[in-house]
Amino acid sequence: MELWNSTLGNDFTLAEILNDSGVPKLLFATIAVLYMLALTSNGLLLLVIIMDSWLHVPMYLLLSQLSLMDLMFASAVTPKMLVDYLHGENAISFEGCTFQMLVVLTSGGAEDLLLAFMAYDRYVAICHPLHYMVRMRPRICWLTIATSWILAFLNAVILTSYTMHFPFCMSRKIRHLLCEILPLLKLACADTSIYEHMVYVIGVIFLMPTLAAILASYTFVLIAILHVSSGKGRKKVLITCSSHLTVVGMYYGAAMLMYIQPNYYHSPQQDNILSLFYIIITPTLNPLVYSLRNKEVIEASRKLLGRFTSAQR
Repeated sequence: MELWNSTLGNDFTLAEILNDSGVPKLLFATIAVLYMLALTSNGLLLLVIIMDSWLHVPMYLLLSQLSLMDLMFASAVTPKMLVDYLHGENAISFEGCTFQMLVVLTSGGAEDLLLAFMAYDRYVAICHPLHYMVRMRPRICWLTIATSWILAFLNAVILTSYTMHFPFCMSRKIRHLLCEILPLLKLACADTSIYEHMVYVIGVIFLMPTLAAILASYTFVLIAILHVSSGKGRKKVLITCSSHLTVVGMYYGAAMLMYIQPNYYHSPQQDNILSLFYIIITPTLNPLVYSLRNKEVIEASRKLLGRFTSAQR
């Protein structure tokens, strides 16, 4: 079978998910609105946390990084998908495909680790409040953030480099809306079975320990809540933790179906729906889940809006 590589100037062709939907204009408008909402809500939340010194505490510093990761996640795929629909083409260059995969794997892996650190932050704040400022002092907080980014980036570089080193066939149609590992491996003119198993193992290593840490943290938190005598205090803790668990459920549900589910259970339709969910829907919902139920964020947003309004007069 004839092979090709990036030096020949050939492009990959992504799946035309909008045109294949049956209602392309409606789906285009929906994705465009969701993307603008994701940009606005995550950008505003990030700006509020940066501008308000009262929010420069571990919980909100970690939340600001979650917003940054969601912005990267959504922006790596959605703008190109919308522009391609308007131009009537779905081509992506070898270099563009490599970059897209690198950004998606980095932001996704970093979010996986960050959610575990956020669970630990809530565990310490609720179960060991007197030791909170010691266990989550600024140096440790920034170390956890740096660890999330560095480990995710190294993992992304290794997986992206190895995936893109395979020789690809002249059939360059990726049956997926973005450049991801498993859909690309189906185009490789080489035996990729061992590498597919390795990707599966790496997915388990990345996702399962962090999920176990999150579940363990919130088990201890739940036990601590049961011993809270104040109904108001118990309600406040439940609201804070339920927000985080909502985000965790959305992220890990889609990620496990995408990367841990055995390959023979995958289908292009299912993978595209899952990708739409964690690339555009989750980044849109995350800031809304946190900000709409958080009095400190709402108050800080009002202050920032008041400053902006006063500056315009």
